[in-house]
Amino acid sequence: MSFWDERYQGEAYLFGEAPNAFLAAQAHRLRPGMSALAVADGEGRNGVWLAEARGTTLRLEEADLASWAWPEGQFDVVAAIFIQFAGPDLRDQIFAGLKRALKPGGLLLLEGYRPEQIAYGTGGPRVPENLYTEAMLRAAFSDFEILELSAYDAVIKEGAGHSGQSALIDLVARRPV
Repeated sequence: MSFWDERYQGEAYLFGEAPNAFLAAQAHRLRPGMSALAVADGEGRNGVWLAEARGTTLRLEEADLASWAWPEGQFDVVAAIFIQFAGPDLRDQIFAGLKRALKPGGLLLLEGYRPEQIAYGTGGPRVPENLYTEAMLRAAFSDFEILELSAYDAVIKEGAGHSGQSALIDLVARRPV
């Protein structure tokens, strides 16, 4: 059984059933009819919420992001919530894919952990180079319009996988038209 199959084989939802709080807080940016992609969505909680919020259906696709052919300019919104399983090389490839998948004017909604998260131990990778900093995200998305970039600490309750005081960073960025 693969790492991912083992990770999600339990009866309870590892990250809960509710959408990620940052994503839900972006509801004012979403409109009916928008196409959305929830990347590396685990049990599907964010994808389900995006589909319900837009009154549409959900299509699931299992893919290896290291070799997936990212669609070109297909989505109005791409949600990338806690996708920090990737080291710097794969992360650069994934970030390029996120950009490519967005339509001109499309929104990237990204949340992750900062390096301070390792001390909290309440979720996320234990590998410092997989964590995000403001400088790293500004550089990675310098070709986008950054609408919001904030680093902060907060208590999160997202199932057993993410629970407790957390060092978070949120990015909302728009692909140029």
